[in-house]
Amino acid sequence: MNLINDFLSLLYPETCPACGKVLLMGEKIICTSCFYKLPRTNFHMMDQNPMHEMFAGRIVLEQILAFLNFQKGGMVQRLIHEFKYKNRKEIGFVLGEIYANELRQIEWVNSVDYLIPIPLHNKKLKKRGFNQSEEFAAGISKVLDIPMKCDLLNRIKFSETQTKKGKYKRWENVKDIFEVTKPELIKNCHILLIDDVITTGATMEAAGECLKQIENVKLSVAALAFTAL
Repeated sequence: MNLINDFLSLLYPETCPACGKVLLMGEKIICTSCFYKLPRTNFHMMDQNPMHEMFAGRIVLEQILAFLNFQKGGMVQRLIHEFKYKNRKEIGFVLGEIYANELRQIEWVNSVDYLIPIPLHNKKLKKRGFNQSEEFAAGISKVLDIPMKCDLLNRIKFSETQTKKGKYKRWENVKDIFEVTKPELIKNCHILLIDDVITTGATMEAAGECLKQIENVKLSVAALAFTAL
């Protein structure tokens, strides 16, 4: 099998989704150069970051994080495009692993009971084939050894794409679309809610408000990428 894989790799060499260069031996999904060039936010090292301002007055959160800065036409946009629309689930998983290795020395991470990825509606899940937030969360879960729960939060209404909507329209589009399926399991827990890209925070806010209706839930949020409006 290894000989077959080696032969196929000669015919169809694996390339880095960020820059397009052929991966060298030992490189995993992302080339070494792009790994070091990833535009990290380093929000986990700050007492306050731009996302705190975004959610201020909207919802009470323990911690607010994002791994990468998203810029139109940049490296992160290319990675996410390959991840979400070219069915390259492994990109999200590996980015989750990378981020988790940067978070593992942060003390508050040890207090998280569950990772909950933002769910997709069944209609969108069937069309895409996978949940991008779940893949990112799975990478984090593997490294930090925090259970990922995909059956505790459900998306009960189908919502239109958020891409071209303004802040208010995004909120109107997602309010009342989530439900907690097993509230008894998250009572008194610290939840880390995971999404792929945060722009206005409307989806995170809607899902977070739903989770915080459960008794004594502490909520933190983390995203693969953050894009400032």
